[in-house]
Amino acid sequence: MLVDSHCHLDYAESDEEREEILSRARRAGIGTLVTIGTKISEFPKVRGIAEAHDDVWCTVGIHPHEAGTEADIDAGRLIDLARHPKVIGIGETGLDFYYDHSPRDRQAQVFRTHIAAARESGLPLIVHTRDADDLTAEILWEEAGKGPLRGVIHCFTSSMELAEIALGLGFYISFSGIVTFKNAESLRDVVRMVPADRFLVETDAPYLAPVPQRGKRNEPAFVVHTAARVAEVRGLDPEALAQLTTDNFFRLFAKAAPAA
Repeated sequence: MLVDSHCHLDYAESDEEREEILSRARRAGIGTLVTIGTKISEFPKVRGIAEAHDDVWCTVGIHPHEAGTEADIDAGRLIDLARHPKVIGIGETGLDFYYDHSPRDRQAQVFRTHIAAARESGLPLIVHTRDADDLTAEILWEEAGKGPLRGVIHCFTSSMELAEIALGLGFYISFSGIVTFKNAESLRDVVRMVPADRFLVETDAPYLAPVPQRGKRNEPAFVVHTAARVAEVRGLDPEALAQLTTDNFFRLFAKAAPAA
């Protein structure tokens, strides 16, 4: 069984469509899914999806795109929301200087708030970073110096240098369908470098469908294609890759448990 460690099930157009998406994922061998929080104002919906399904977990957080429009929240509030039994991580949070949908200083402030909540709760931090490697590394270094911190750089597309810094801080690296793209050889170099016990796979659905599904609306079932490409790059058979990434997931997200 595979784990889709990062998807957005709340983006489905209807409850019926979501159930169809989940059914296809299960038929494809996806045993666990994590639906990611991007807005506190919409967290009840994300949490409700996780509550309704034994094989779905969730996180709580504010995406950097939403940092400028979501209401102020402190670490204590995030920690309170994360006490729910289905909430297994803090985020996604981080910095996105490619789109700049929110002011950069506000993104950094919200990022640090999430880091504090992750550190105090002991839950993993889910980090989004795009075109912001230097400041992401700086903030993670500073905050890791304040106490134990663990987490994952999701949908990794950054430099080898940031991967090495993140790994040095104890973080995991998660690979999405981008790793299957023809022009992603530098990313596949990162796939080869990451230690066997420190990487995950994800879809980031409904975005970034992998080859051979590129151009379609992405969904959790398609993580099998990402996993197959990662297995090929690392010289593993798909079954070994599935076991490895599943073990890694439950080690990092220790609050989660496999569905019966």
